[in-house]
Amino acid sequence: MHHTALSPDPEDAPAQQLPSEQNLHALHNREVKLLRETINQLLIMAKMQLQEKDKSDAFGLLIVQLREANQNLVLATFGAQELQASAEATTLRQTEFLAMLAHELRNPLQPLAMANDLLAKKVDLDPQLVDVHGVIGRQVAHMARLIDDLLDASRVSSGKITLQLAPILLSDIVASAVEVGQASISLRQQVLSVSLPAEPLVIEGDLVRLTQVFANLLINASKFTHEFGHIDIVARRHDDLVEIAVSDDGAGIALDIQPFIFDLFTQGFRSLERAQGGLGIGLSLVRIITQLHGGTVDVFSAGVGFGSQFVLQLPLSALAPPSQGMQAVPAACALPRRILLIEDNADAAEMLALLLTQDGHHVDVRNDGPSGLRAALDAPYDVIVCDIGLPGMDGYQVISSARAALVAPLPCFVAASGYSQLGEFDRAGQAGFDHYLVKPINIDALSRIITATVPR
Repeated sequence: MHHTALSPDPEDAPAQQLPSEQNLHALHNREVKLLRETINQLLIMAKMQLQEKDKSDAFGLLIVQLREANQNLVLATFGAQELQASAEATTLRQTEFLAMLAHELRNPLQPLAMANDLLAKKVDLDPQLVDVHGVIGRQVAHMARLIDDLLDASRVSSGKITLQLAPILLSDIVASAVEVGQASISLRQQVLSVSLPAEPLVIEGDLVRLTQVFANLLINASKFTHEFGHIDIVARRHDDLVEIAVSDDGAGIALDIQPFIFDLFTQGFRSLERAQGGLGIGLSLVRIITQLHGGTVDVFSAGVGFGSQFVLQLPLSALAPPSQGMQAVPAACALPRRILLIEDNADAAEMLALLLTQDGHHVDVRNDGPSGLRAALDAPYDVIVCDIGLPGMDGYQVISSARAALVAPLPCFVAASGYSQLGEFDRAGQAGFDHYLVKPINIDALSRIITATVPR
């Protein structure tokens, strides 16, 4: 039996191939889609890499800038430290220079002041000696105030002004200031009027410094007020404050200067002959001291030629007014003392020895530290007046050595020095001094110390 093989129908061939082509086409589409997604992901990753690179570059730049800023900050810090150290060194040198200048200026003032005190005992010999004595006294006092102002300017700059606070009467402050300024006012034949409340007004303050405030204002008013002019001090109470106005009808203050009138070294109108003098320090001290007492000070003037007014406000204190001190015993003045004077300025030593001798005291003089110490150990003395700046041994060494070697009763040790810094007072006390007098020595103050000493 024969079988015939059947051939495929040509028309059926495409139909058989179609599923395979469709699969290939689908696969191709999938591959293309996957490729596109991969490309998109690569593009995103590339973009992210670029962004990260930009961030990295920006961060790197920021780090560089921060490093540069840090270096500049370090350099600026060192620079500021150097500037501060330089400024502090300059201030220290200025303070030391002013202290030495004051010392050197006070030394020649000492014999002048002592000679003038001797002259006061001879004024009955010639009527003109009264005027001569007054001129020398006023000029010595003026020089002493200028020296004090120089030192106070240094203390203001370094913030070293300190106060010795105690309850004090306003009337006592004004009276002390008037006593200081009266010589200038009387010399120019000016009229001073003082008006204070009847009730006692107490201020907790430093009598010396507040006296300096009002004395500066009085002297300033006198300097810039014509002869026969008027100066007024008027005080009024306002609740827990007292307002004190110091007014004059003098030269006045230019409007453009008034905002700076309390600045250090600021000076107002001067005549061509510079008759007013001054260093431009006084009003700055007025403001500083007033502020240290919790007060304020203001200036009022309509301009040049219209006078001026300085108005201070100070807080009142509820503390009781100070009691009056005991009067000194007059009989003590008649008792002579043995006094050792150690002073290297020969003129100052001679004048002071003459004054003390005329008061009935026995005075020995030595002109250097070692000979002064030997004299103190060789004979008994009631009072030893010793300069600080001495050749051979300074006054601190002399007195500390004398205290260590002598037995009781010890003499009264009095320092006489051209140095007036607060540290010198403390150092003198530590060395063994009982009193500290700044040159030119006030002979009345020294006399009170001597008469209060019990003779040995």
